[in-house]
Amino acid sequence: MLPKKLDQFLDSAQVWISYGLRFSLLISIVINALSSHWMLAFLSAVTLILTFLPAIIEKNSRLVLPIELESSIVFFIYGTIFLGEVSGYYNKFWWWDVALHFLSSLILGFVGFLIAYVLYTKKLVQAKPFLVVLFAFCFAVSLGAVWEIYEYSMDIFLKLNMQKSGLVDTMEDLITDCSGALIVSTLGYYYLKFHQGWMFKDWVLNFAKANPKLFRRRKRVSA
Repeated sequence: MLPKKLDQFLDSAQVWISYGLRFSLLISIVINALSSHWMLAFLSAVTLILTFLPAIIEKNSRLVLPIELESSIVFFIYGTIFLGEVSGYYNKFWWWDVALHFLSSLILGFVGFLIAYVLYTKKLVQAKPFLVVLFAFCFAVSLGAVWEIYEYSMDIFLKLNMQKSGLVDTMEDLITDCSGALIVSTLGYYYLKFHQGWMFKDWVLNFAKANPKLFRRRKRVSA
């Protein structure tokens, strides 16, 4: 477990980085609009709106997301649309698409684990640890496949080049998704079996501490 002061510093740093990313998007919108680059301005605006997605989820669902998860989602959105499409990182760096898919699989795998973990802890499902992490793995890979459909749609309707080499790019992305999901599932299994896992354990405990209502078992009502 990280020292308290270091943990607080990292949390504050992540918040300020998120603010900085949003500020850069505002600048991009203004610059591209003044230059009549309307598509780039539009994509920058979409990215800015989507960076508030974690906050919207928290407000509507009354969940408190770990700062690490929230920051990862913001960076993924920023890296995918703004850096990837607007700034051309997909063409500048061959590994950019792979890195983002790996990050997304880690995020989705962790989200899938949290969903199954809540149900498992509240005894709403009777399952062994292997089945809990299997759900997390399938959750991440399934949404990764949905993302491939999104990339295909963007290429067709907006004439982008998100898939690049077509089938080869799609299969490489899915393999990367499986790799990241497998890592999270392995960490989740280790945590469920031995209650260990360094950062993974901290994130799970922080989520449970911030959302105690999710882990309260329902009282049985007698007839």
